[in-house]
Amino acid sequence: MVTTPDVPTLPYVLRQGIKYFELVAEPVRQQILPGLFIHGWGYNGTIPGPTILVKPGDDVCIRVYNRLEVPTSVHWHGLDVPNVMDGVPEIEPSPRIDPHHYFDYQFRITNGPGTHMYHTHFQSVIQEMMGLGGGFIILDPSDCEGYIQRDYFFMLQEFHVKNLPKGELLPGIYDIDPLSDRLNFFTMNGRCFPFTTPMEVDTGERIKIRLGNIGMMAHPMHLHGHQFIITASDGNPIPAAARLKKNTLLVATGETYDIEFVANNCGIWPFHCHVPHHMSNNFTPPTGGMFTTVRYRQCSGS
Repeated sequence: MVTTPDVPTLPYVLRQGIKYFELVAEPVRQQILPGLFIHGWGYNGTIPGPTILVKPGDDVCIRVYNRLEVPTSVHWHGLDVPNVMDGVPEIEPSPRIDPHHYFDYQFRITNGPGTHMYHTHFQSVIQEMMGLGGGFIILDPSDCEGYIQRDYFFMLQEFHVKNLPKGELLPGIYDIDPLSDRLNFFTMNGRCFPFTTPMEVDTGERIKIRLGNIGMMAHPMHLHGHQFIITASDGNPIPAAARLKKNTLLVATGETYDIEFVANNCGIWPFHCHVPHHMSNNFTPPTGGMFTTVRYRQCSGS
C-alpha cells in the first residue's frame, strides 16, 4: 500500500459498486516547521490534500465541496476522464464550483496503474500556489505479490511566506503570496526539513518512491548512497529496456515519476532537491527545505 508521509489517505464508502469520496476545498493553517504556520488553501484540512487511492476499473464519485470564498474546480491530472469531468471550467463544459456549493465528479478509472495528481484548474495562477493539490494513485493489483516492500508518495510544492525577513525563522502564523516569484519555503508533503518524516526501510527491501510536482519550479531530486531505476513517467510504465539508472531526477512542474531502488547500503541517507536555495528554510544556513531522509531501521552490528 502507498504511504504518503505526513499526509492522510482519503477514505471512501462503497455503495452499489461505486467508491464515494469527499474532498473539501477550504482555507488551511498548515504547519511547515515546528511553530511556523502558513495560511493557505488545501483539501480536508491539509496541504497537500489527502492522497486518493483507486484501482483500474473502479467507478468513482468524488464530491468536492467548496468552502473557499471564490469559485474553484478540480482537475484529475493525467487521467483519461470525460470532458465534463476534467475540471477546467473556463475552457470545457466542466462546471466551476461556486462558494458553498459542491459538484460530483463521476468517472471510471480507465488508466492503468500509475501515479497521478489532482489540483485546482480555476484561477490557477493563484489557487495552485495557495496549495490546492494532492496525489491520485492507481494501484497495481500485482503489488500484493510483494515485489515492492515499501511505497512512498511525495508532493513537491513551494511558497512565498510573507513578513519574514530573508535569513530569519520566527515562530508564528503567516500569510502567503501566491503571485510572488520570490519563493522562500520548499516543501515535501507540506513540510520542510527537519520537520519531514523519514522513509523507513529494512535492508534488502525494494523501495518505490513516487514524486509529483504542481508548483512553479523544476526540482532535481537526488538520492544519496543508492542508484535508482526510473520505472514510470506521468503514470505510464517505462519499458524495462528503456529504463535509466540514475541518482538524480529532474521533476518538472506537472510531472510525476516512479523510481525504485534496493535498500542495500545501511545508514541514514538524504533525499532532496539539489537546488541549493531549495535546501534551506528562508535562506537560513542549516539544512532545510525540500529534504527528507531514507532511514534504515536496523543496521548489522548496531
